[in-house]
Formats: sequence, structure tokens, C-alpha cells
Amino acid sequence: MLDYDKEADVYDSSRGGEPRAAAAAEAVLGLIPDGARNLLDVACGTGIVTRRLAAARPALRVTGADLTYGMARMAVARLPGAVVLADSRRLPFPDGTFDAVTSVWLLHLLDRGDDVAAVVAECARVLRPGGVYVTTVDKAASHDVGSDIDAVLEPRPRRAAPDAADRVGSLAAEHGLDLIGAAGFTGLGQGRSPRGTAADLRRGWFTRLPPGDPLTERFAAGLETLPDPDRRRPDPVFGLRAFRKSG
Repeated sequence: MLDYDKEADVYDSSRGGEPRAAAAAEAVLGLIPDGARNLLDVACGTGIVTRRLAAARPALRVTGADLTYGMARMAVARLPGAVVLADSRRLPFPDGTFDAVTSVWLLHLLDRGDDVAAVVAECARVLRPGGVYVTTVDKAASHDVGSDIDAVLEPRPRRAAPDAADRVGSLAAEHGLDLIGAAGFTGLGQGRSPRGTAADLRRGWFTRLPPGDPLTERFAAGLETLPDPDRRRPDPVFGLRAFRKSG
């Protein structure tokens, strides 16, 4: 996994910046009931999406939580007094605190299946009955847009997706969360280029291809043979699922 303390200063600019954040916030809010009074954004990162959730609904009290100091430091600048350092597997809030909980681009990062289960359980725990949990799913699959880059990378070793929609849905059901909706949004500025993807491989962004490994170099070399090495291929479309807590 990336070191998000080190990544914090360049995180937004390297991942679509404000246009991507705006698309994400709009899609998330489309799944949050209008009557929600307070919302917890779990793994809020730099707060670039969290700030937009708050700005779009002035009556909605938004709290951000992130494990990484570097990310939280940036989020605090965007949401003063509304960000806490917290492990998403052990949230520091009482049961039933929030009307809505969100986790955008979190579950795919978790290396262990029990971590995903723990996060979903905690998000369910801090929701009040009738509250709504919204999360991204199937992030890795969203990046496969049928491009020539995907054709080169197709035979790479892959791990089972921690955020597979079916798995997340099953975990949610175990904690009294019923699926009530789905949405998608375009990851503006996230289309891959051959040169950029080769660099990402060598940085360790692909979990089963460590930097310096001969197989990593083989895939990077294949990408470097593609035409238009700096032209971005189509942007991914990310998926969201919304669940309501029963009771």
C-alpha cells in the first residue's frame, strides 16, 4: 500500500483534482436523504470530497475521519474543527451517531478481508436506524475501460477485489444494511496513459507487481511500445452502492 503521509501533498493533483471530487460528491449526495442532519466521511483523505459534501448542504453537519496524519492535516485546512484522526476499523463514535456514513475510495485499499468486514461493521454501528451508508465498489475493475493499456495489462496477476460489490453487499446485509440504490460517476482526469501507467507500475501502485520485479518490468516495457504514450485513454466510471440500516 502507498504511504499516504508521503502521498498527501500530491494526492489531489495526481488523481483528477477538483473536477473528480465534484463528480464524486454530486453522486454521493444523490444517494443521501435530504433529511440527513449529520454525516461521517470515513477515510476522508485530503477532504477534497468531504468539503463539497458540506458545502452542497449547509444544514448537513459533516465530519471527516482519516487514519493518516498527512491526509488529515490537509482535510483540516478545508474543514476546520470537523476532522478527526481515526482508524476506520475502530471508529471513535458511539452507536447510532450519524444519519449518513460515506467511504469513498477506501475498501479497495484494504489488504485483508477481515479489514473490509471490520470497516463495514463499524460504518453500520455508528449509523442510526434508518441511516444510509454509501461506499464505492469495484474500483480496480472500473479502470479497465477496454483500452490498449488494458490489453497489455490483462494477463497480470490480480488479487480478489476487497471491494467487490457482491462481497460488500453480503457484509452489509450481515449488519442490517439493505441495498437501496446505486450510482456511478466519471473519474475525470483519471484516464490512463501508457507512460503514466508504466511509471505507476514502477512505483508499486499495482499490488501484485512490486517495484523492480522482472514481471513488473516486462509489463512496463510492453506499455512503452504503445502509440501516443502521453495520451490519456477514456476515464473510468466508478460505482457507488447505498445501504439503509434497518430497525
